[in-house]
Formats: sequence, structure tokens, C-alpha cells
Amino acid sequence: MAANGFFSVENLSKNFGGLAAVSDLSFAVKEGEIRGLIGPNGAGKTTVFNLISGFYRPSAGKILYRGGNIAGLKSHQIAKKGVVRTFQGTTLFQEFTVLDNVIVGRYMHTTVSMITGLLGTARANERENEAKALEILSFLGLAERKDELASNLSHGHQRALGIAIGLAAEPKLLMLDEPFAGMNSEETRQMMDHIEKVRQQGITILLVEHDMQAVMGLCDYITVINFGRLLAEGVPAAIRSNKDVIEAYLGKGSHAA
Repeated sequence: MAANGFFSVENLSKNFGGLAAVSDLSFAVKEGEIRGLIGPNGAGKTTVFNLISGFYRPSAGKILYRGGNIAGLKSHQIAKKGVVRTFQGTTLFQEFTVLDNVIVGRYMHTTVSMITGLLGTARANERENEAKALEILSFLGLAERKDELASNLSHGHQRALGIAIGLAAEPKLLMLDEPFAGMNSEETRQMMDHIEKVRQQGITILLVEHDMQAVMGLCDYITVINFGRLLAEGVPAAIRSNKDVIEAYLGKGSHAA
């Protein structure tokens, strides 16, 4: 099932009491692609992300990454392997600077604690982490804002900083949870550019998103789920014209259909 042996979920299920949030779901992601995971509200998208990233344990099934089953591992163990997740609500240290937010994301790659590093000890690790963080901020066009407090950034820049924190963990598979939420058209365009640049660095992207214009314009391939089950898969043009998808998710008269 795994595409080129990179990443797949196989017969994945998650039950909460008598409720099946995800049921016998299987799909595979190719290395280097931008994959969209879409579906109507309550379809199970966030549950799938929580299962992959280790916040939930599956009731059944496998989550295969580079040939190994990561299902049931703890979140930090999964992140150390290269599967890193951002969150729907931008999770930032609001009273830290932009630079320090990204440095925090580096600490899974050091042997010192975050607090020790931020207090100025372990200088060699601190210098390395700062250099890496500055490189990431420059890559995302945030270097000039490195000394600003995260709380003072615009919404679009806060979302970009969330991606920078994810990149600080050196992912091979970066999972983006609604990266375009709340953005205006210009911010959306800039975020699409950022995500494409991330892919060009050899990082595979799996994203959950409700902005259908962004999904259709950015993703190589789209997986659609409904009621926790696979509904359809295909390239954007095929998904856009799929009657089951239109009925279940896009709705009649949608401009994205």
C-alpha cells in the first residue's frame, strides 16, 4: 500500500466508545508530493492527523513511515523520526520573539533542555540552533521580524511562523492543519508560495484544508474522506468533477466545484 515505501495508513480505525470516527481507512502518500486530505465537517480529518502524529492511539490498523509502523508511538518519538505536525490554531509562544519561537522548535535535536538554552547556557548548542532558526526565518521571509514578539505579527505572518517552527524540527513529512484558515487572498497566495518552497526543499506535505481554491491550486493529489471512510482520491481536476465529492463536501453551486 505504501507509495514508494514512504508513508501510508492501512485499515486505520479509531473508535470513541460506540462512535467510529475513522473506519478502515487506507491511503498512501508519495515522497515529495503535496497531498490534500479533505472532507466535510466531522469527516474525521483531524482524528486522522491526531492518529498519525501520536495524539491518539489507533483502535486498529497501521501507520507506516519508511517501512516502519509508527502507530501508537508517542508524539515526540514520531516527530524525531521526521513526521511533524502543525496545528489548526496557531500554537506560538506569544511573548517570545519570532526567533526564540523557532529556536524552541529546534530542541528535539539537542541534548539540552529548552529552558537551559533560553537562559544562555550550553552555548555551542545555542549558537547552532540560532543559526538554523535564522536560516529558516530567512527562507520564509521572516528574518527582518526576528526580534518582534510573536503576538505582534499579522495573522499571515503568525501562520508562517507556525510553519517555521515545524521546519525547525527537520521534518521529512510535514503535516499542515488548515494553514490557510482566516487568511485574506494575498495572505493565501503568500502561504501557497511558502508551502511550494517547502516542498522544493524535499519535504513531503500532507495538509488538511477547507479553502478549496488553495487545495485545488496547490495539491498534486487529493484524498477525500467522509464519515471516517475513504470517499474518493485523485488529481484536483478529477476531485473537482467527482459527483460524490460535490454532494458530500463541496455542495451544490460551490464556486470550487
